[in-house]
Amino acid sequence: MRPNILVLYYSQTGQLRQILDSIIQDIKGEAEIDYAAIEPLKPFPFPWNAYNFFDAMPETVARIPIEVKPLPQEIVNKNYDLIIFGFQPWFLNPSQPTTSFFKSPSAIVLKNKAVVTVIGARNMWLHAQEKVKEDLQNAGAKLVGNIALVDTNTNLVSLLSFIRFAFNGVKERTRFLPAAGVQEADIKHARRFGKPIYEHLIDKNLESLQKDLLDQGAIQLNTGLVLLEQRGIKNFRYWSKYIREKGGPGDPNRKGRVKQFKNLLLTAIFVLSPISSLSAFIKTQLKKRSLQKDVVYFKELEYQPGRI
Repeated sequence: MRPNILVLYYSQTGQLRQILDSIIQDIKGEAEIDYAAIEPLKPFPFPWNAYNFFDAMPETVARIPIEVKPLPQEIVNKNYDLIIFGFQPWFLNPSQPTTSFFKSPSAIVLKNKAVVTVIGARNMWLHAQEKVKEDLQNAGAKLVGNIALVDTNTNLVSLLSFIRFAFNGVKERTRFLPAAGVQEADIKHARRFGKPIYEHLIDKNLESLQKDLLDQGAIQLNTGLVLLEQRGIKNFRYWSKYIREKGGPGDPNRKGRVKQFKNLLLTAIFVLSPISSLSAFIKTQLKKRSLQKDVVYFKELEYQPGRI
C-alpha cells in the first residue's frame, strides 16, 4: 500500500512551493501526495510597501496570529503517514501565517503525525525553527527531519537582491545583482532528499532519517550564523515590544517607532556592518567551543526551550 504524504506550507512568493515540488519530484509515483496551502484570510501584499513590511515585524516577533482559512475537511480527516511542512522565517521567527496556522483549529491535522520541516530562507532560520519545534511539540507531532535551503550569496549581496525582490518584485538576475532567494540550482538539487524520506518512511525507520538528510547536505551551518541570530533576536524582541506599546498593526500612533526601527536596522546593516562583522569574528573566536556545540544542536531535532 502506498504511503500518504501531506505537503503543508505557506509560500508568499512561490519559491518555497518550488523547493517542495523538487523534494517530492522523484517519489510522486510511489506515494499518495496531497498539497495544502496555509492561506491568510487577508493576504499579505507582494511586493511589499516598505512601511507595511517593517510594520509586520512587531506582531511576527510577538507571535500574534491573524485569521487563516481552515484546511479542507478532507485533508484534516485523512490519515497521513508523513507531513512535509514548509515555512519561511520572517524577522527571525516563523512567518505570521505559519504561527497563525499552529494557533488555529486546523493544526489538529498534525496530531500524532511524523513531520519533516522544510525551510526556505535568506540566511537566518535557527530561531524560527526552534519556535516551530515548540509548536509541533504542542500540536502532538513528532519532528523526524529538517531541511534548510538558503541564499548562498554573501550577506550584503543576498540582502540587496532581497530588497529588490521584496519591494520591487524583481526576482531575476540584473546587471549588478544575482537572482533573489535560494539559487535555482540548489532548488533543483533538492530532489535528492525525496528518496531518503520515502525509503525511511517505507522501512518505518524515521528515527534515523535526519542523519541521512544531513549526509545529503540538508543543513549548512557555521558558528558565525549562530552568533548573529543570538544577537539579532534580542534586538527584535526589544523593538517588537517597544513598537506595540503604541498600538497594533497600522495604528498611526506607532508609525514613528516603526520608521525609527527601519532606519536603525538599515543603518546597522549598511553602515555598521563592517564593525559588527569584526566584533562578531572576535566573539566567535572567544566562544568557539560553545558555538560549535550550538551548531551540532541546531542541525538536530531535539528541542531545548530558550536555546536561542
